[in-house]
Amino acid sequence: MSTPIVVAVDGPAGSGKSSVSRAAATRLGYAFLDTGAAYRALTWLALERGIDLDDSGAIVAELADFPYRTEARPEGSHVRVGDADVTIAIREPRISAVVSQIARVPEVREALTAAFRRIIAETRAPGIVVEGRDITTVVAPDAQVRILLTADETVRIARRSAELASADADTARQLRERDRKDAQVVDFLTAAEGVTTIDSTELDFEQTVDAVIEHVRRTAEASTAHQN
Repeated sequence: MSTPIVVAVDGPAGSGKSSVSRAAATRLGYAFLDTGAAYRALTWLALERGIDLDDSGAIVAELADFPYRTEARPEGSHVRVGDADVTIAIREPRISAVVSQIARVPEVREALTAAFRRIIAETRAPGIVVEGRDITTVVAPDAQVRILLTADETVRIARRSAELASADADTARQLRERDRKDAQVVDFLTAAEGVTTIDSTELDFEQTVDAVIEHVRRTAEASTAHQN
């Protein structure tokens, strides 16, 4: 059995990395892992339990009892925390506004990174697309395909507004604030060595998916040729 192709996709908020990665994985017949969903699910649990998000010790303590499960489906990651289906709840603005407080705790990042690597190693699909922040540099730095998906900030704000059915100033403020907070932990705006940048500013959704798939196939073919 050949080694599964690992496709690591990084990028800022509103770049479309989640929807594009999911669509690309579906068309390629690969598994899909949305790492951001785990951070959002932990944030949801902390809020539900009334945890002070400024108390990093209390947040780390939650990891001992974090019944997180995810299942990759064509329409997206299906996420549960214990018996609760939080697939929709973790996308609420109240989660987006504070998830960076959870993600910036070193012990949280370490624990979830280890979990992501286990999921990648255990995939039975011919490949897996893994998306989120610092995927190309920390979670899967040895992935055969590493992509930084980006777009101009104005385009990212417009796309996020459309997703939220809201074109108000709050959308722009929230996107910039998320990027600012997350940039304190990881560098997701600059492609590391060996990472290919795909700029979707002038591309529509399907064109962006096509660009990702083309790059994956080209890289996989080159890798196979090199091995032979």
